[in-house]
Amino acid sequence: MNHAFVAALADAGHTAESLADRLGVHPKTVARWANPGHIPQGRHRTTAADLLARDVDELWPDVVRRREPVWFRPWVDIEREAVTLRTFELAWVPGLLQTEAYARATLGMESLTAEEVEERAVARVQRQAILHRPRPPLLVAVMDESVLRRRVGRYTGLMREQCEHIAACAELPHVQVHVVPVDTPMYLGLGGPYTLAEVPDGTHVAHEDSQVRARIIDDTTEIATLGRRWARIVGEALPRAQSLDLIREAAASWT
Repeated sequence: MNHAFVAALADAGHTAESLADRLGVHPKTVARWANPGHIPQGRHRTTAADLLARDVDELWPDVVRRREPVWFRPWVDIEREAVTLRTFELAWVPGLLQTEAYARATLGMESLTAEEVEERAVARVQRQAILHRPRPPLLVAVMDESVLRRRVGRYTGLMREQCEHIAACAELPHVQVHVVPVDTPMYLGLGGPYTLAEVPDGTHVAHEDSQVRARIIDDTTEIATLGRRWARIVGEALPRAQSLDLIREAAASWT
């Protein structure tokens, strides 16, 4: 329990409902902020702290200890609040399913210092805590089979461990992993990766990455387009059980 937030609500004469009304969010969203690990999105965090007459770092001290890049933090905030996450990856293992070794290897290709690589790898793995909390989001991850077949670094054991980790996550009741077979003809997923998030009030937000920058999408027309593309991408993927078999076969192939 975030006792500092609960006490601040009481001292300010607010309830989850009244604060939600001032912020324009669902009361359940505010109620979640009283739980450890739940941090408001940046656009709500400062306003909530002002309404409660507290400093942000007093209410949510994890904010000052964050290790992910500043530009990525708004999406991490959304990810923490999401009730459903649907992600498609064409070339990489989705961040929420990566091992620390895989994360470190991929980040090592960027123009980062050894310290920055370590900090971001740890931050990426820490995001996965949402999959192990009492009420985790539903995660539906779709990836191209080439993700499982591409060697990372010189140590083949890294990919074996990564594939085994994906298989273990895929067995969680709230995680579904689907694989698009490598011999699938040209399909919409070749247009690039993205993630769709549904937050408690039913709003949908997307995250799209690229070689140059990442962006958060909340335009309803664009979200609808991504939703339609998602349905067609999933239609090309193997069912859950068959995907798990393929992932395990890929793990065994990395000897």
